[in-house]
Amino acid sequence: MKRKILIPTDFSKNATQALHYAIELYKNDNCIFYLLNVFSSPSNLIDSILKMEPGSDLYETAKLHSENGLAKTYDMIAMTEYENPKHEFKTISVFNNPIEAIKDVVEKKDIEIVIMGTRGETNSRATAFGSTAIYVMEKVRNCAVIVVPQKAKTTLPKEIVFPTSYRTHYKKRELNYLTEISKKCEASIVILHVSEENELNKNQKENKLLLEEILESTNYKFHDLPHHSIIGAVNIFVESRDSDMVAFINKKHTFFGSILTNAMVKDISFHLKVPILVMHDLRN
Repeated sequence: MKRKILIPTDFSKNATQALHYAIELYKNDNCIFYLLNVFSSPSNLIDSILKMEPGSDLYETAKLHSENGLAKTYDMIAMTEYENPKHEFKTISVFNNPIEAIKDVVEKKDIEIVIMGTRGETNSRATAFGSTAIYVMEKVRNCAVIVVPQKAKTTLPKEIVFPTSYRTHYKKRELNYLTEISKKCEASIVILHVSEENELNKNQKENKLLLEEILESTNYKFHDLPHHSIIGAVNIFVESRDSDMVAFINKKHTFFGSILTNAMVKDISFHLKVPILVMHDLRN
């Protein structure tokens, strides 16, 4: 059975980098890659509602730009070293809000993972993540997401950092993509515990043992880092070790969600060169 992978693209350099990363990561798997471009009014929401009717000049111009961009992306794949007999590519051009379009394709095509750039064609340096990437990480909860920065290496990861507080227990199915990528890439998993406290309480010790059981088939190791800031600790750790990926569980109402909605997101720097794997707490 072929994997179904969604690659949203706005034809920016960052989106192309994400596509290359996806192709490399799954080079040995039979895959269908869905290349999705979402088009809308180039100006604002009101124009989209009032003027972007099918058949209108504005709509047809945007649609043609979208279809031509997807055709060029498809040709780029077919005519380069990225061509792979195990890979099939399909293009989707749709008029919609980007988040709603992504959620719709994930549902209808039974997508198992979304791989996309951290920023779009505007590439604003005022924010750590583009708004679409933030919302996809936070709102697309029925499949895993990998966000890939433009400066990320397209080589396979050899060390994946998994920050945890040991305050909640994990389930094996929630961590499937972490263990799978670790095995696929022969990458080690570093379980990074960030805390101001020196000792784990009883529940934390039990959760740590459970995590060991879940990761027993992988090459994993534990690392403790006393620090008052999770963001700062992950930043320092990843940069000092030149790690290749950071993995999170997106637990609603807790740690990862708070990063996405907090101004501190601007302080994250590891995203500039390290892909982020976002998995989801299936209890939410």
